[in-house]
Amino acid sequence: MASTSTFSINQLRDYSSLFSRNQVKPWFKNDFTSIYHKIKRYDEDWLTMDNTTFVEYLRYVYKILEGHYQNEYIFKNSFLNECLIEEVATGDSQVFSEFRVGNAVADLAMFNGTSKVFEIKTEMDSAKRLDFQLINYQRAFNEIYLVLSESRLGQYEHFGKDIGIILYQPDSIEKFQVYRRAIPNSEVDKNTIMKVLHTHEYKNLVKKHFGSLPKMTSFNQFEKCRELILQIPNDELNSYFISIMKARQKPIALNKKHYREFNQMSLALKLSTAERKALMDHLKSPIKPNHVLSTT
Repeated sequence: MASTSTFSINQLRDYSSLFSRNQVKPWFKNDFTSIYHKIKRYDEDWLTMDNTTFVEYLRYVYKILEGHYQNEYIFKNSFLNECLIEEVATGDSQVFSEFRVGNAVADLAMFNGTSKVFEIKTEMDSAKRLDFQLINYQRAFNEIYLVLSESRLGQYEHFGKDIGIILYQPDSIEKFQVYRRAIPNSEVDKNTIMKVLHTHEYKNLVKKHFGSLPKMTSFNQFEKCRELILQIPNDELNSYFISIMKARQKPIALNKKHYREFNQMSLALKLSTAERKALMDHLKSPIKPNHVLSTT
C-alpha cells in the first residue's frame, strides 16, 4: 500500500465516507452537500476550476483512496470489477452485496451453477468474528473464499483447508490471484436455507417440489413448509436454493468499461440501468464555485 504521508488518516477516512449509502442517496435529489463539504475542507482549488463536475471529483477521490486507503468499498469494488463482473455480464449469474445468512452478513455472494460467498478482509479488519461467520456460511454455501491483502495471509491461512483464499496484490497486473481454491461443499443445512428464503420463495419451492401447498394458515405456514422442505434431498434443495437466489434480485446495472468506480455503489443500492443512468446524470452536474453550505 502506498504511503499516506500526503494525506492524513482522518482525511482519508473522511474521503471514504463519500461512498457510503447514506451519502449517496441525497445525490438523486441533486443534494451534493456531502461532496461540497469535502471540497471546501480539503480541495478548494476545485471551486476555481472551469466546468468540473461532481463525478470528476468523486473519481479523483476514488483514485486517492485506491492508492492510500483501501477500505472496504475500494476493496469490494476492485474485486467486483476484476473478478466477478465478467461472469455477471453473461446473465446467468447473480451477485449480492451484504447477504445475510443466519446471524452473519457476507460481503459478497454469487449464485450461478453453484453458490459462492466472499468474505473480504481489508488491512483495517480483524479476524475477531471470522470463526462465527464461517460457520454460518458453511451451512448455506457450496464454496467459501476469503479475499485479503497478501500481507495478511499468515493471519488467515489457518482458517480451514476447505476455505479458499484470494490474495489482493494491487501493484500486480492481475490484482486478485487465487492462493488456495475452496473445496466444494454440497451439504447445505436445510433449516438455514429455510430461514434465508422469503415467505413467497419457500411457498413456491414447496409447491414446485410437491405439486401443491399443505393446508396452513398465516400463523403456521413457516412450520408447515419447513416440515416438507426438510424432506427434500440435499442436492435437490441446493439446486432449488441457487435458482431461487438467481431469481430474487432484479438485474443490477454494472458497467465493465464506464464509471467502474461506482459499480459497488450500484450493487449496494440495487440500482437498475435507468437508476444508475439517472445518478450519473446528476453527478455530471457542474460544481458551483459560489455554493453556500447550510449552517443547520
